[in-house]
Amino acid sequence: MTRKTLPLESEDMGSRRTRAGAPLGALAMTVLLASTQLPGTAWATVPVEASDAVPARFSATVRDQVKTVTLITGDKVTAAVDGSVTGIERAKGREKAAFSVREIDGHHHVIPVDALPAVARGTLDRRLFDITQLLADGYDDATRADLPLIVTGPRGSLPDTGALRGAGARVSRELHSVAGVAVEADKEDGATFWDKVTEGADGGQGTARLTEATGVTRIWLDGKRRASLDRSVPQIGAPTAWEAGFDGEGVTVAVLDTGVDQTRPDLVGQEIAERNFTESADNADRYGHGTHVASTVAGTGAASGRGFKGVAPGARILDAKVLSDEGSGSDSGVIAGMEWAVAEGARIVNLSLGGTDTPGVDPLEQAVNRLSTDTNTLFVIAAGNDGGAGESTIGSPGSAESALTVGAVDKQDVLADFSSRGPRVGDSGVKPDLTAPGVGITAAVPPGSVLDTDDPSAEPGYESLDGTSMATPHVAGAAALLAQQHPDWSGRRIKAALTGSAEPGPYSAYQQGTGRTDLSRAIEQTVVTEGGPLSFGVQRWPHHDDEPVTKEVVYRNLGTRPVVLDLATEAVRSDGTPAPEGLFTVSPSRLTVPAGGEAKADVTADTRVTDATGSYGGAVTAVQADSAVSVRTAIGVEHEQESYDLTVRHIGDDGKPAGNGATMIEGRDSDLFATVSDAEDGEVTVRLPKGGYALTGFVGGEDVSPDPLSIVMAPAFELTEDTTVVVDARKAQHTRITVPDTEAVNHHAQLVVGYTVSGRSRPSVSLYNFTDFSGFKTGHLGPVAPENEAYAQYSGFWTRPAGSAPAGGTDVNYRLAWNRTGTLGAFTTSVQTKQLAKIDWTAGSPTAGATAQIAMAPEPPLDGPAADFSTPREHPLPRRTTEYVLANGVRWLTSVHTDGVSLLGDYAVYRPGRTYTERYNVGVFGPALPARPTDVEPGWNNAGAARRGNEIKVELPLFSDGQGHLAYRWGGPETTLHVDGQELTGSPTSFYGGVSYEVPAHDGRYDLVMEDTRDPQQHPVSTHVRAHWTFRSQHTPDNEWTRLPLSVVRFTPELSASATAKAGERFQVPFTVEGAATAQTIRKLAFEVSYDDGSTWAPAEAVNGTHLSLVHPERPGSVSLRAKLTDSDGNTLTQTIDRAYHTVE
Repeated sequence: MTRKTLPLESEDMGSRRTRAGAPLGALAMTVLLASTQLPGTAWATVPVEASDAVPARFSATVRDQVKTVTLITGDKVTAAVDGSVTGIERAKGREKAAFSVREIDGHHHVIPVDALPAVARGTLDRRLFDITQLLADGYDDATRADLPLIVTGPRGSLPDTGALRGAGARVSRELHSVAGVAVEADKEDGATFWDKVTEGADGGQGTARLTEATGVTRIWLDGKRRASLDRSVPQIGAPTAWEAGFDGEGVTVAVLDTGVDQTRPDLVGQEIAERNFTESADNADRYGHGTHVASTVAGTGAASGRGFKGVAPGARILDAKVLSDEGSGSDSGVIAGMEWAVAEGARIVNLSLGGTDTPGVDPLEQAVNRLSTDTNTLFVIAAGNDGGAGESTIGSPGSAESALTVGAVDKQDVLADFSSRGPRVGDSGVKPDLTAPGVGITAAVPPGSVLDTDDPSAEPGYESLDGTSMATPHVAGAAALLAQQHPDWSGRRIKAALTGSAEPGPYSAYQQGTGRTDLSRAIEQTVVTEGGPLSFGVQRWPHHDDEPVTKEVVYRNLGTRPVVLDLATEAVRSDGTPAPEGLFTVSPSRLTVPAGGEAKADVTADTRVTDATGSYGGAVTAVQADSAVSVRTAIGVEHEQESYDLTVRHIGDDGKPAGNGATMIEGRDSDLFATVSDAEDGEVTVRLPKGGYALTGFVGGEDVSPDPLSIVMAPAFELTEDTTVVVDARKAQHTRITVPDTEAVNHHAQLVVGYTVSGRSRPSVSLYNFTDFSGFKTGHLGPVAPENEAYAQYSGFWTRPAGSAPAGGTDVNYRLAWNRTGTLGAFTTSVQTKQLAKIDWTAGSPTAGATAQIAMAPEPPLDGPAADFSTPREHPLPRRTTEYVLANGVRWLTSVHTDGVSLLGDYAVYRPGRTYTERYNVGVFGPALPARPTDVEPGWNNAGAARRGNEIKVELPLFSDGQGHLAYRWGGPETTLHVDGQELTGSPTSFYGGVSYEVPAHDGRYDLVMEDTRDPQQHPVSTHVRAHWTFRSQHTPDNEWTRLPLSVVRFTPELSASATAKAGERFQVPFTVEGAATAQTIRKLAFEVSYDDGSTWAPAEAVNGTHLSLVHPERPGSVSLRAKLTDSDGNTLTQTIDRAYHTVE
């Protein structure tokens, strides 16, 4: 049996640069109750019926705010604007497909289970299933009708384009540098493309493999790259080069960016050719980024009296527009732009753009490496602006080995906070290569461009910007000067000269490379290195047996006299701590490099000298005695923390190795997450830091096997030595549940698994859905976790359709859930009638033909998110059902989503043998202030207004239903706040009208007005609601929220499901005061009623302080209600609800 050790840096298991036993990268996997804050979050495997949805979250549930994304498999995912999943529609022929829905590092992923092993192995790009990124890139169905892909072929050959066209794809570009083609797969063809390029998927229930018939070995999303935005020319020594006669004349620099405005005075005559590789109409730079970059490279400074001259004003520009008017472009467009630039004779190519790097060599990195090797072209690329996230944040394609990768410093040579850092993902390579000024860089921009209008500059025609985008053209210009000085130099030698002559700062090589670009030294450089930077990779724990690693550095003397160099090393940790003596050594300490010849030295990394783990980076310095020659070579090594090999072996129900198995690995005391799989023999070895992990293994039958999916949970795995774990499908069992109603059919089963993770307030959660409990097996592996650290929630949905006696014309549903701790595997139980609670449940609607999404979700332990994937997407309203709930202490959260409004109930615990009545979406719709803790910040499900220090925050929905279920609608109410007559400016805090104000500390009189209007055609009742509060407030404690004294009046008449009452009759309208005022503190409470849509109002008497007694006119119409309240502290409310309900004959 072959043992395979994989580098784990993320969920992409593609092989990058070989690095056996690399440590698992830091990639958080958490469940997110994000800013949208809608109920029922879960990321899941979902083999439910094709008509079912994922209504558990709904996110920004307003339907015109929900977008649809068609996956490469043809399945359609609906998602909110933040990427959170709201529904899944399976493609034709894939009705039984299962899906993994998860949030990973802030992005929402939906991966069909048949594709999961291919994603884990890297043959399918994970971005193909990253809903958040697909939406951000504009790849939703409303924006484009096809899915852009890059497909690569075997061993340097293009894939079979004829076969790809036969699969329904349009071939748009051949990308010879990556042995691939850019294609667009038509979304209307559903699963056709997927079925043609894969085999074994078996309608979504098997394991997909790329078929050899099309010659496709990998499929990538043709994703978007973005511009790397987040007294510079003299700072890098350009004036010295100019004085020496070098300004870039005769050198062509390609700027791959948003286009170049060649009409700018600084760029007139500088551009020699242009080409558009985007979907924008032409090469015009409407964004401004490309012009700014080109001006930094080769601007003449004509518009500023030469004050803002570029580094190489004598160079000429090739304008390759690879980023659109919005500042982003496709991967294939960038690759095509690179190939064009090389073909047009560019010596230097500037790419101030990038995206997230992954362990595998992606197509952009491959293109940079291939074109650099095959030509003399040097690719100068931005490191990225993610330095705030710490180490291993270098972006792609700056992560390419051949790239000259540029970080950023400020005017004082201080490393910019945003400048991305190494080590490189996948092999701990040294990146960036050097730095350059990237803070406050002034250069030309086109008038009216995005950059010009977003932040107008005091210098007309110029803009000051920050970012490694701005640092990169400084280095590209510097490279152009060297290319002019040495027309015979290769791109590799220019890179070596620039890195070798850089001015160091007090930083690690993983932060600065060799240092800040120094042209004044570079143009004098007569000795360069070959073979740098020297990356010593990872030294594996334990370190008592570390072997010193030696690498060779070659010094080449380009001058006419021999040079004697004194060699030494210097290095620091990423925190600036000096490396221990002896960690890096160089031998010999002095060498002579003959004129026109070379000399070699050995550099050794010996990690035995230190117990401190982490990355160490620095340089080998080679200095002539008079300092006339000084050469730096970057060095780096990563000293692995205590880590071990974990081998996972997957066994099928037949007892044989399962190549279609996969296991998720989640850190319990770290933010580590990965999915591993091996198609050959089901065995894979990964390198992990010592610590606690939760393993979840999946083993399904082969494509022709009837065996269900087995899920094996190991919630309390401790890695303290090299360990083998066997995920054996034979150890998993079916969960068997019977209900007391023999007519009821189980059509949904759900498993939610949660584990606590150190440092997180919420557990890490996975959710798996099936059509019934026969569709999966579960098992527990290893020790049990404490009950407050892990759980498995099993829940199911049984229904007896309307018309089945004795249903009485309504659906009868059984909702059962068990929260299990300790042993998490399968169980058997028989539910008795006496264990159930009965709910007479109604959802109304004042609008004819309305439909709703309905979720009734059981709450898991440990503050895990509630989720309900059981209910079909849309129900016609009004709807009445009989619900039986297992009353075993599990709390249930009900929500109804209709006509752009989300109605949210409170968590409810039901008692066995009891009968309950619940009504949703029935009037009167108006403000509600249900009881909440007084120190809770206003927000989702915490309606009200509160103050903390000198901040007031308001979030109070105005259309909650008659039972007080809070109603959130996109946009929410309009809110204004005055203090002592002065209007304050607020800042929005949510999608639903939440707003925050900075207020003065002194005691003042506040007027808060909220109002909202609805379209009468869609919402015929409560068409306009207005509430006006007055109160006094002053500074409150800065460390806690204090509720403001707001009150509302909630009306709760017995209306029909369509929010009507009979005309011509006396009618009682009960009311309740909610909020600050109580029966003891109300000083005045008066009511008015209008029967003519608010044209005239009449007093309405309150009877016994509990209800209004109204006499409806004989003629059907509307009833509007107004309440005026004053409490004993002088706080007031005036609340008006237009068309609160209608009267009918």
